[in-house]
Amino acid sequence: MNARDGPTLIASVQRAFRLLEAVSAHDNGAPAKQLAREADLPLATAYHLLRTLVHDGYLRKLQDGGFILGDRVQTLHTASRGQALLSRVRPTLAALRDELATAAYLTFYEDGEIRVAEIVDGPRTPRVDLWVGFEDAGHATALGKSVLRELDDDARKDYLSRHHLADLTPRTITSAPELLRQLDASPAAPGVTDLEEYALGTVCVAVPVYSGDTLGSLGVSLPVDRLPRLEEVRDRLLPTAGRVTRSLSLTF
Repeated sequence: MNARDGPTLIASVQRAFRLLEAVSAHDNGAPAKQLAREADLPLATAYHLLRTLVHDGYLRKLQDGGFILGDRVQTLHTASRGQALLSRVRPTLAALRDELATAAYLTFYEDGEIRVAEIVDGPRTPRVDLWVGFEDAGHATALGKSVLRELDDDARKDYLSRHHLADLTPRTITSAPELLRQLDASPAAPGVTDLEEYALGTVCVAVPVYSGDTLGSLGVSLPVDRLPRLEEVRDRLLPTAGRVTRSLSLTF
C-alpha cells in the first residue's frame, strides 16, 4: 500500500461504519436508497459498500430488498461482551497472583471444550509452558480436571469420548476410569490438583467458577518445591473463586 491509499481506505471504513449505523436504526430493514440518504453517501457508493458488507456477513439482504444487521455483527457483540466480562475479573486475578506469587489462570467449558480465557502472570510469576493446548490436556491439568469434576456423567463421557488421554509426563493419568475415580475421591474437593501431570516440575490447583450458567475453573501453578503449601493455596483460591463468579454473573 502506498501513502496515497491511506486516506482512501480510511474514508471507505468511515463510510462503511456510517452505513452500519444507519442499518442498525431500522429493526425491520431499510432499502439502499434510504440508507444512502441517511448515511449521506452517493447511491453508487452505498450499493458497493452494502454488497461488500453482505458478502462478509456484517449485513443481510432481505427478500424485499431491505438490509438488516448480519450474524458477524452479533459475533462481534458477543466477543466484546466477553472482553468486558474478563475486564471485571482481571484485577482479582492480578491480586491473586501477587498474594500467592503464582500465575493465575481462568478457563471456561464452552461448546464441549475446556478453553483458557485468561492468564495473569509476571516476570517473577511465569506461566507454565503451554506446550500442549489445554483443549487437548483437560485430563492432565488441574483446571481441566476441575471442570470435569463438576460435569454430570453424560457430559464427562462425551468429553472423554472425544479426547485422547495423552501421556504427557510419567505422572499423567491415562485411564478414564481411574481419572474419574480420582476426581470423585479428591481429598481437596472442591479443589482439584495436578501433581506434575501436565509438566514435570510444576504442580497446580484449581477450583470451579461460573459465568452465569457457564462452568469454568480458576487455578494457579506452582513449582513442585511448594507442594507442601498446596492445601493453603487451595483455601485462598476458594473465596477468590466466589468473587470471580459473582463478578462474571452480574448483568450489564
